[in-house]
Amino acid sequence: MQRKRKPSKAPWIDPDDGPPLTKEMVRRGQIAVGGKIVRPADGVLVNDRRGRPRMANPKQAIKLRLDADLLAHFRASGPGWQTRINTALRKAARLPARQAGR
Repeated sequence: MQRKRKPSKAPWIDPDDGPPLTKEMVRRGQIAVGGKIVRPADGVLVNDRRGRPRMANPKQAIKLRLDADLLAHFRASGPGWQTRINTALRKAARLPARQAGR
């Protein structure tokens, strides 16, 4: 089994792979002469965040003690049993159902 390669710490820089420069990119870019920075860059052009965007209202992981027979009932119903427990609790608390992905 092959191991996943970790992303390199230094980004690959190849001038042939870059997008064509726009006037806005040039206006916001860093200017250097002979390795000495004359004007620092203004703003960020790239979003370096990886992964899924954060949810506005994420679920919280908690410890909850339930009766064994209740837990067995939900687990026996197959994958998604935790979601079904969440739905049952929301119904018992008379809260509106959450929309998928929120």
